[in-house]
Amino acid sequence: MNLKKLLAAATSVLTVSIAALIILLILTYAYPSDGGGFAEDVRQNLNYAESTENINNPDQGFYRPVYVRVTDGGADYNKGIISASTQLYHLRIDISVFSGAVNGVADKPLSESAVSGLEELLSFLNQNEKSAVVRFAYDPFYGGEKNKEPELQTMLNHIKQVCPVLNRFQTAITAIEAGMIGPWGEMHSSSIADAAHITPVLETFLSNTEDIPVLARTPKMIYDYLGITVNQIENYAVSSTDKAYRLGIYNDGYLGSQTDVGTYTNREKEVEFLSKQTAHLPYGGEVVVPDSSLHDIDKCLPEMFKMHLSYLNIEWNNKVIEKWKNTNYNSACGNENLYFGKTAFNYIENRMGYRFVLTESLFNCSGSKLKISLTIKNVGFGNLNKQKYTKLLFVNEDGEVALTRQAENFTGCSSVNYETDLTLKNGKYAVYLYIYGGESEGKPHYALQFANNQIWNDALKANKIGEIEITKNISAV
Repeated sequence: MNLKKLLAAATSVLTVSIAALIILLILTYAYPSDGGGFAEDVRQNLNYAESTENINNPDQGFYRPVYVRVTDGGADYNKGIISASTQLYHLRIDISVFSGAVNGVADKPLSESAVSGLEELLSFLNQNEKSAVVRFAYDPFYGGEKNKEPELQTMLNHIKQVCPVLNRFQTAITAIEAGMIGPWGEMHSSSIADAAHITPVLETFLSNTEDIPVLARTPKMIYDYLGITVNQIENYAVSSTDKAYRLGIYNDGYLGSQTDVGTYTNREKEVEFLSKQTAHLPYGGEVVVPDSSLHDIDKCLPEMFKMHLSYLNIEWNNKVIEKWKNTNYNSACGNENLYFGKTAFNYIENRMGYRFVLTESLFNCSGSKLKISLTIKNVGFGNLNKQKYTKLLFVNEDGEVALTRQAENFTGCSSVNYETDLTLKNGKYAVYLYIYGGESEGKPHYALQFANNQIWNDALKANKIGEIEITKNISAV
């Protein structure tokens, strides 16, 4: 080899070596493997805008009513009404045959088959990951009859019989509407619709359930339970350690008049008081009286936010529902231009309960450690009223879950941080956050979906929060 070729070869080797050294230095700085972390967090390439699509998350939204007839032989209901498109149901449970005022013989305890029938119903909902608001009543066929209740002690015994079943299916139960008394179980009209009977009903439900919200029909029923009056509610707060912290309200006269058809004595004052309870409890019911201006989209939204509205009956009042479907959200309603031109129905449906939007996802990877920082905005009327569990899923390029890590519980806070060790082979991985309510037969269920486009994986029931690439001695994000 002549001198010219030798010099050329040497120069080529030197050039390659210098290039390799530069690359190594860049990689060592950007993706250190010594635990030093990135110089800066890496913002993940995701769609951080809110979607306007409806999401069937647990424990909220427009519900479908389901009539349940309970007799000595069990519970009879239409299974066909439970559909994929509806997440929340209102179980109207008729136990009237156990009241002497209905059977014409005597009050009697719920039969073993009756209790088993209730358990089978809740198990069916649980298996299908559906949520339910539960109400019991002695009104035959929910036909609107009054004075059909048994003696008070019989009612209380019935509550004690069903509560162990309700406790076993807490994940499926959004709330108990105390009911029991009056037409449709709405706690009015019957001769015993008074504090002497209603307060013991509320106390028995609260004392025999665990972490399940119990809802009364009017705020006065809450005051009676607390031993106060409407004149004493200003600045009154229920302690989080008190059973009454789980005591809220359902409103089947919603937006029907200035008093919500007798629900309120002083609307403004009572809404202020109740909003403290509904901040951590479900609140909803039925809209009524289609000619009320309170239904107008620009008028009803402020109170929906204030009261943390979480559920309504899709079937009543149908004229109000149609009014909302034929009215648009505009600048007179608020400044959410994403919804300008969308219907009032679409906006209200998307705002009932919690609605979480992922607004930022930052990854910081060092060697075998990954730190994740998420910023989440709740744009719903309400809040997350049940603690959720979380898992991080690392999915390889073949779509297989290569690694699962249990993470911190999710309570609906705006900032979430995770840190985990990675034991993964070299390759690219999509990272998902699975937020779920509990486990059934060893499998997580009741998953929570973020309201972002293009991040939900329906097969995994999880939200994509970013990507990582594992290389030898280097973890790249």
